[in-house]
Amino acid sequence: MGMRAESVGRMAERVRAERLAAAQRVVQAAADHHAGMLLLTGDVFEDNAVDRLLVRKVGEILSRFSGPVYIIPGNHDLLTPGSVWEHSIWREAGNITIFTKSEALELDTCVLFPCPLREKYSSKDPTAWINAQDATKPAIGLAHGNVEGIPSGELDYPIPRDAATRRGLDYLALGHWHSFARYDDPSGQCRMAYSGTHETTKFGERDSGNAILVEIAGRGAPPALTPIRTGGLDWRTIEHSVDQPSSLESLVQQLTGVAQPGSTLVRMHLEGILFPEDRDALKRLEEILAARFLFGAIEAAGLTPAPNGEGWIESLPAGTFRDAAQKLRALASQSPDAVQREVATQSLLQLFDIYERSRA
Repeated sequence: MGMRAESVGRMAERVRAERLAAAQRVVQAAADHHAGMLLLTGDVFEDNAVDRLLVRKVGEILSRFSGPVYIIPGNHDLLTPGSVWEHSIWREAGNITIFTKSEALELDTCVLFPCPLREKYSSKDPTAWINAQDATKPAIGLAHGNVEGIPSGELDYPIPRDAATRRGLDYLALGHWHSFARYDDPSGQCRMAYSGTHETTKFGERDSGNAILVEIAGRGAPPALTPIRTGGLDWRTIEHSVDQPSSLESLVQQLTGVAQPGSTLVRMHLEGILFPEDRDALKRLEEILAARFLFGAIEAAGLTPAPNGEGWIESLPAGTFRDAAQKLRALASQSPDAVQREVATQSLLQLFDIYERSRA
C-alpha cells in the first residue's frame, strides 16, 4: 500500500486506489470462506514514510473483519522508531495484533510463530529461532524473506526450502515475493507458500493479485491451499516480433478482444521490421491503447522502421527530407542507446507522415 506507480503516469492514482479496494476484497473473501483469522506476512506498506491517512484507511478496512488479524512487519515496513506500526489505529482496532517480537503466541486453535523484521536487509534466516516440534496444536509460522534458490542480488533474509518441516511447523506463511508460489516437500505436501501481493504491483509479475485460503484439519495434517483472486486490475505484457507485412493486424484483433479493457493495463514490446504498409496499423494500436484501456504503452526500441532495402528513403525527394531520414534510420537501427533508438524510430515515422501530408 502506498506504492507510487509512476510507470503508469496519470493512471497511478487509480492503481493506488485499487489496492485499497483489493484489501476490502481480501477481508470479504475471508468472511465468505469463514476464515478463522487473517495473516499478513509483511510489506503491507511500501515504506514507513507513507501518508498516515493511508495507514488509517488500511487499519479501518482490516478492523471490519469479524475475526483476529495478525501482522508481521516486513523489510519495507520494518519495525523502527516512527514506523507505520506506531499509528494509533492499531491500538484502536481491537482485532489487530502487530507482532513486535519473535515469540510464540498460543491461541485456542493453534500456535503462531511470528518473525517480525527490524532491518531492511539481513543474511540471517528469520525462522531460525522457531522450534515447534513439541506443539500439540497446529503450528503456523509467519515469515518474510527470500526462499533459498530464488535468484536475488540482495541479502534479504534467506529461508530454507524445507523451513516448515525443519522447524516443526504445519504451515509457514511467507511474504516478500509478489507472486503465488508453493513449496512441496518430497511427499508432495505443501507446508509453505507465498500468497503474493493482494493486487498486482507492476508488469511482469507471474501470478500476483491473490490471497491464500489455508485449511488445516489438525496438528500434523497436510494443509489444503486454495488461491483466491483478490486483484482487480489485469496487467498484460505483449511481446511481438514483426517479420512480414501486415503482421501487426493480429495485435489489433488481440486488443479488440480484451473483455474488460477499462481495468486492463497493457505494455507492448515490438521488435523486428516495420514495413511501410504497417504504419497505419501501428497508429491504430497506439490509438486503441490510449482510448480503450486503463493504460497502454508501446515500446518500439527494437523496431526498425524500414525493410532491408531503402525503398522508404528512396521515395523521398533528394535533399533535406532524405538526408534527415537516412540519419534517423541509422540511429534507429544502430544506436546502442535503447531510448535513442525508440526516439529515432518515432521521429522517422513522423517524418514520413509530414512528407505524405505535404503531398496531399
